[in-house]
Amino acid sequence: MHKITQVQVKPNYTLALVFDDGTAGEIALGDRLFGPMFEPLKDPSLFAQVSIDPFGALCWPNDADLAPDALYHAVRKQITN
Repeated sequence: MHKITQVQVKPNYTLALVFDDGTAGEIALGDRLFGPMFEPLKDPSLFAQVSIDPFGALCWPNDADLAPDALYHAVRKQITN
């Protein structure tokens, strides 16, 4: 399992990610912000509070989190296309 080591908030609910193996890319999350955990992240100030937990996953103060594996595969797919 790859861990996220760096995250930077970009405009339009996009995050620039760096993983422990050096893989880097951006992931747009605007169309994924629905449901009880992720809908609050439509507030740009809350979205900007993203951090990385000890397991290398993205997390927010409202307890929303995203596993690094799915994000890693999405970034790798962008690189190879």
